Amino acid sequence: MGSMTHPEVKALLERSHELGADPRNTNYAGGNASVKASAPDPVTGDEVDLLWVKGSGGDLGTLTEDGLAVLRLDRLRALTGVYPGVDREDEMVAAFDFCLHGKGGAAPSIDTAMHGLVDAAHVDHLHPDAGIALATAADGERLTAECFGSRVAWVPWRRPGFQLGLDIAEIKRSNPDAIGVILGGHGITAWGETSQQCRDHSLEIIRTATEFLAERGRPDPFGSRVAEWEPLPVQARRERAAALAPVLRGLASTDRRQVGHFTDSDEVLEFLACSQMPELAALGTSCPDHFLRTKVRPLVLDTAADAPLDEVLARARALHAGYRADYRAYYERYAEPDSPPMRGADPAVVLVPGVGMFSFGADKQTARVAGEFYVNAINVMRGAQSVSEYRPIEEREKFRIEYWELEEAKLRRRPAPKPLAGRVALVTGAGSGIGRATARRLAAEGACVVVADLDADAARTVCAEIGGETAVAVTADVTDSAAVDAAFAAACLVFGGVDLVVNNAGLSVSKALVDTTDADWDRQHAVMPRGSFLVSRAAARVMTAQGMGGDLVYVASKNGVFAGPNNVAYGAAKADQAHQVRLLAAELGEHGIRVNGVNPDGVVRGSGIFAGGWGAQRAAVYGVAEEDLGAYYAGRTLLKREVLPEHVAAAVFVLTGGELSRTTGTHVPVDSGVAAAFLR
Repeated sequence: MGSMTHPEVKALLERSHELGADPRNTNYAGGNASVKASAPDPVTGDEVDLLWVKGSGGDLGTLTEDGLAVLRLDRLRALTGVYPGVDREDEMVAAFDFCLHGKGGAAPSIDTAMHGLVDAAHVDHLHPDAGIALATAADGERLTAECFGSRVAWVPWRRPGFQLGLDIAEIKRSNPDAIGVILGGHGITAWGETSQQCRDHSLEIIRTATEFLAERGRPDPFGSRVAEWEPLPVQARRERAAALAPVLRGLASTDRRQVGHFTDSDEVLEFLACSQMPELAALGTSCPDHFLRTKVRPLVLDTAADAPLDEVLARARALHAGYRADYRAYYERYAEPDSPPMRGADPAVVLVPGVGMFSFGADKQTARVAGEFYVNAINVMRGAQSVSEYRPIEEREKFRIEYWELEEAKLRRRPAPKPLAGRVALVTGAGSGIGRATARRLAAEGACVVVADLDADAARTVCAEIGGETAVAVTADVTDSAAVDAAFAAACLVFGGVDLVVNNAGLSVSKALVDTTDADWDRQHAVMPRGSFLVSRAAARVMTAQGMGGDLVYVASKNGVFAGPNNVAYGAAKADQAHQVRLLAAELGEHGIRVNGVNPDGVVRGSGIFAGGWGAQRAAVYGVAEEDLGAYYAGRTLLKREVLPEHVAAAVFVLTGGELSRTTGTHVPVDSGVAAAFLR
């Protein structure tokens, strides 16, 4: 029977999804699960014993059959005969490739040996907070015995690998009544003869540890509360976080650009307000999955919650310089001649008492998960401190895992980043037309996107089209400076800052000069020249705070150059925007901020402006039917091609994607060739 229909594989996936869906059981992409069963060999037709186990880098909660590594159990267990000892155990990972069944599925992880060598049909390895709390307690072995009796055994810390698999297999043989083990400094492993039994054993260990900590734990595991670190009120806290975010993101991006994430949950704020927080934070996390995401320790911005912002920012810069020096010293203390090069000395987590936690990563998911892992670490510290003393694995062991060649190989397997990876874009008028197409294109090229529009429903629809967590909708009236500032504050809270801004919001009314009212003029100039001024001003404040440069792109128009009839308000507004490009390019260049524009011809299909009455008005001016307006515009161009929103979006990407890094203060026509609008 093939694995596609194998009932044991189906049960494994169902168990994985159930366990992985609850963060109390394991963290994102942490832990693994397996099953051993027989299936026909497609060559001989004989039944062979196989191991299906979660592959490297997968996530239990979303695991699919493609994410399983499939190995011949007899060959995997035969590796014990050629095992060269713990000093060379890493060599065994390459040997797993010679044990694969067929194409073998996903790449086998370092924990494959544990799953294969333990004599049980089903095995789970998880990272529950309660289990790691016991695993990191100073007297964890004694507490484990008190908590579980002989039902769960203790395994002293050992780096994941072949020897750990041998150790656990021997413990199971020597303790026939045991349902699992606590892995010192690390997590838990459980087993069972059926998938249901294995699941029940995993949940029993987690539940029993949780109840033990609740019953035995002290009420103040982090020490007394510190008055100056008490949480600020919600609004003040969010305002301070939005002001800090771009500066902290810029510091955290000293070596490579990062996306940010902000967390001010109750458990984070409680930890940050307690007297023992600094010393506990300095000890760092313990579970390998935790500190691989959070680095060896966080940066603690140890100012009073309500300290003046300038003082806090100055302190952040000083602490960041110290953190980098300390991290380099940590690397140099433990690095061997064959160690991978240092990957970067910036913090992945910054703790700000009274405000919250900022976490950083190469993309939004990585930044969010780093924060989630540190919340796991807080829960672990709470549990360990409540019944004992938190004692993570030694720093040398952390380095051995952080700079493990096997982890380096996992990093090398990642696909190359997209051109806009790590960048945060804010697009105005992004709910329709050119703005929608631009938001979708920038997201497709790897950017996180803030979809800003006056129409909240339209903005949310575009976010849903983009999907995932790389887009967020904000309601923004670009004529209102407070609303614009709020949109940028929201971007800073969600993504840490902004790197790329597209001034696209616009509208138009087509009237003869004598019929153009004061309101017609004022409305168009409020949205376009004033709106783009307000947006660019807010963007410049964020970008200069980050210190990473940036891009401002104006969606202007060929009408800023070409003089057509019945168009004075719109044409003048676009000409104003066109000159803002030149003015701001001259002013912001010293900060590495490039300012450019695109000049589209009339974009009829998919355009919010044309659908709102402008199309009918311009069709009347030119004496054509409205449905023929796009063809009319195309017919008067040199290329005889209609301009669509996607063509404008492509120009925005070209200006910001990295290939035109020395271009600023220019406009790119996207008009299929309107000779009267040639730039001079």
